[in-house]
Amino acid sequence: MRHVRVVLVRTSHPGNIGAAARAMWTMGLTRLTLVAPKMFPHEEATAMAAGATRILATAQCVASLDDALTGAALTIGWSARPREFAGRVLAARAAAQEAVAQTVNGEVALVFGTEMSGLTNDELARCALAGAIPANPEYASLNLAAAVQVVAYEMWIAARGEAVWTSPRFERATHDEIEGLHEHARATLTAMAFLNPAMPKRLMPRLRRLFGRAGLEHEEVNILRGILARVDELLRERRRAAGK
Repeated sequence: MRHVRVVLVRTSHPGNIGAAARAMWTMGLTRLTLVAPKMFPHEEATAMAAGATRILATAQCVASLDDALTGAALTIGWSARPREFAGRVLAARAAAQEAVAQTVNGEVALVFGTEMSGLTNDELARCALAGAIPANPEYASLNLAAAVQVVAYEMWIAARGEAVWTSPRFERATHDEIEGLHEHARATLTAMAFLNPAMPKRLMPRLRRLFGRAGLEHEEVNILRGILARVDELLRERRRAAGK
C-alpha cells in the first residue's frame, strides 16, 4: 500500500479532502496528492480528517495532473460516467487487484476528479485504466470521499485479504453436561406441570435439538442449570407454603 498514491483533481470542498484522507487512513493508504485544490490547507479539511491529519500534513500539492502522475507505473482514473474513448474499463474489485499486483513494478496512482463533474475526458485519457464502482445505473454518482472509501476498501482487500477481529473462544459444553441439562429440564418441566410424562409428545426431543443447534458453551449450560435450580427452589417454597 505504500506504493499507492491517491490523486484528487481540482477538489472544490476542503471537507472532502479531509474525509478522503480519513477514508484512506482507515484502509492503510497514506499518500495523498492534490491537483490544484480550490482551498487547501483549510480548517474544514482538518476537522473532517479526524484522526487522519497525518495524511493532510504530508499531502503534496501540484499544479497539473501530469505532475501528479509523474513516475507512476500504473494510473487508474475513476469515473461513474461511460466515456467513448476510455480504453480498458475495470470494476473496482478487479481494478484494485490489478493495482496491487502492479505495485511490484512501481508506483500506482488512483485518480479522482472534481466533485461536480469528475474527471474530464482528457484527464481520464491520461490514465492507463478506467475504474468504475458498480452502482445503481439510475444514480451512480458517489460523493468524492465515499468513492475514495470504496476504492480504498477494495485495495485493502486485494492487498491484505478479509481477515477481521475474532471474538474469544469459550469452552464448549461436553456431551455429559448437555445430557445433565436435558434431564434437569425434564424434571423441572414435569414439576411445573408443563411436561406430562404420560403424554410427553415431542417436547423433550425438540429441546434436545434446540440444545444441539445452539452449540452451548460450558458457562451457558451452568447458567441454564442455575435458572432451573432457582425454579426448583421456588416450586419447593410454594409446596411448603401450601402445606404439601
